[in-house]
Amino acid sequence: MVSLLNVKDVSYSYDGIINVLLDVSFSIEKGAIVGLVGPNGSGKSTLIKNIFDLVRLQSGHIRIGGHEHARPEAKQLAMYLSSNDYLPEFLTAREYISMLGKLFGLDVDHDETVGLFRKFSMDGRYDDLIEDYSHGMRKKTQLVSALVIRPPLAIIDETLNGIDLEALHLAEEEFRRIRDEGRSVLLCTHDFAVLERLADRTIFLDLGTVVYDEPTQELIREHGSLAAMVFDYLETSQR
Repeated sequence: MVSLLNVKDVSYSYDGIINVLLDVSFSIEKGAIVGLVGPNGSGKSTLIKNIFDLVRLQSGHIRIGGHEHARPEAKQLAMYLSSNDYLPEFLTAREYISMLGKLFGLDVDHDETVGLFRKFSMDGRYDDLIEDYSHGMRKKTQLVSALVIRPPLAIIDETLNGIDLEALHLAEEEFRRIRDEGRSVLLCTHDFAVLERLADRTIFLDLGTVVYDEPTQELIREHGSLAAMVFDYLETSQR
């Protein structure tokens, strides 16, 4: 399998005192959906920030598509959907997605995007200012932007929180389609049921270290569910 994202021996600490990541290593192949789980404070957000060069890499190596992660060539291959809904409120969705398309060298098909807005129950809102969107609409706009841009790698950090069940079902269908195209998704979420339906592999991070990195179905067979895996481990580690 071809490695699209390779994280090797990455460690990170704040102020040289608080260790947030400790020798984290994993890879994501082309055409894979990988889940990332862990309790609050486990290092998930710091890991994602390192991948996208939002904080300076302190040790280890990160490569995207074979390129060092801070290189422009790497940044053209990956897209980050953050856990918050901070979007430029002074833009319409059309302007926002057009801007993203230019950043990724893509001429956006607005007819296709309007169709996705319709599918996600936002018909007629494509040319409205984002400041007039609800929290759920902003989250769905983030998802639509990734579905339009379709980068080789999308890292989605709790973006599914706050959307309705119908939109969640549609998003899952689209993620499977992305995987079938040979693109990959790293899905960071506390919704274990979503990962049980979608993820080929699940990475469990706690206290900055990788506890498990195994096929999702094997983890379910061994522990009964992803939730049981996480909570059993946490209970044992706190004894």
